[in-house]
Amino acid sequence: MEQNNVTLLTEFVLEGLTHQPRWKVPLFLIFLVIYLITILGNFGLITLIWSDPHLHIPMYLFLSNLAFVDSWLSSTVTPKLLITLSFETTKISLSECLTQFFSFAFSASVECFLLTSMAYDRYVAICKPLLYPMIMTNGLCFHLVILSFVGGFLHAIIHEIFLVRLTFCKSNIIHHFYCDVMPFLKISCSDTSISFLLVFALAGSVQVSTMVTVLVSYIFIIFTILKSKSITGIKKAFSTCGAHLLSVSLYYGPLLFMYVRPSSREANDENMMDSLFYTVIIPVLNPVIYSLRNKQVMDSVRKKLKRSV
Repeated sequence: MEQNNVTLLTEFVLEGLTHQPRWKVPLFLIFLVIYLITILGNFGLITLIWSDPHLHIPMYLFLSNLAFVDSWLSSTVTPKLLITLSFETTKISLSECLTQFFSFAFSASVECFLLTSMAYDRYVAICKPLLYPMIMTNGLCFHLVILSFVGGFLHAIIHEIFLVRLTFCKSNIIHHFYCDVMPFLKISCSDTSISFLLVFALAGSVQVSTMVTVLVSYIFIIFTILKSKSITGIKKAFSTCGAHLLSVSLYYGPLLFMYVRPSSREANDENMMDSLFYTVIIPVLNPVIYSLRNKQVMDSVRKKLKRSV
């Protein structure tokens, strides 16, 4: 009988952001607008980059892949969030939950690796400008992108294997607005000690290693900039790196707080807000950040607009 009770619990309730009915309509409208802008902005940026031969260089090839991953990440979370807010359908099956988590873990991991690759690209551009064409070839860029996607897939599939083995018999309420690993583990009646250890070891190592690589790259970049006596060169360097540095800061900040904060009801609510920031807000900010702070992208936009007129 106990085994039957365990196997029957295959449907869950996403509790996050739905417990205050008066906010459902405003939140639905806000997230719908954000999602539409996210898709239009990121795919518009991808189209712009691939249609302009002047942008077929590593920096923008990385950026187009980042825009694609941002769209993927947002599409993994936001549509289900809109459904729960509009139709009050907060239930999600186990298979849907596992699929959503895999898609989220994959896209979030790929984004970490892509941001790291972009940091290396900026390091070579600023610190080794004469060697840049020989080091950062389109071939190397292609390999780094492939490795980012492969690394994201392996990271996600390892977590997925451990989640598939779990059983649920106590509660089916997930205190989150999507199926993230930590809220999922907390309601399992299986021994989740190994899974918790895996999250902190594997996910932590990915975040720390990529973040350290980005920091080291920017330390070298800062030293190179400080050595430069040209005001024009310094402004160009900050212009080149500013958008990426802002994007990295926005992305890694919430992730770090989620892992250093102790487990509690208040901490869970704050983690949910952090998750909302990097799954919904950041994907819509990135195309704006990289477009408005990049002269070549803006010049390409102006050319396209002139041709259309």
